[in-house]
Amino acid sequence: MLMSADTDVIRVLADPLRLRIITLLARETLCTTHLVAETGARQTNLSNHLRVLREAGLVETEPCGRFTYYRLRPETLEGLAGSLAGLAATARETAATDRRRAC
Repeated sequence: MLMSADTDVIRVLADPLRLRIITLLARETLCTTHLVAETGARQTNLSNHLRVLREAGLVETEPCGRFTYYRLRPETLEGLAGSLAGLAATARETAATDRRRAC
């Protein structure tokens, strides 16, 4: 069963730019400058999306001089993946037993 935290993460990941940021951060830790160059997004727009990702627990920050680096928190995605895998297992079991509610 999906928890409200899972649905919040799904909602956050539904945005194409945020999903792109997550995909980039899965490969390496990047600063805002790198993310602007990679995505073509404006700095203010990117900062707003990074704030949403931080609040959802998907990324964490690491200050480095004048720059802030962003790193993906895989445990948040793993939690969501576990919930989705649980749903899939339930659906598989339901299909195998042809369980249905009478009308």
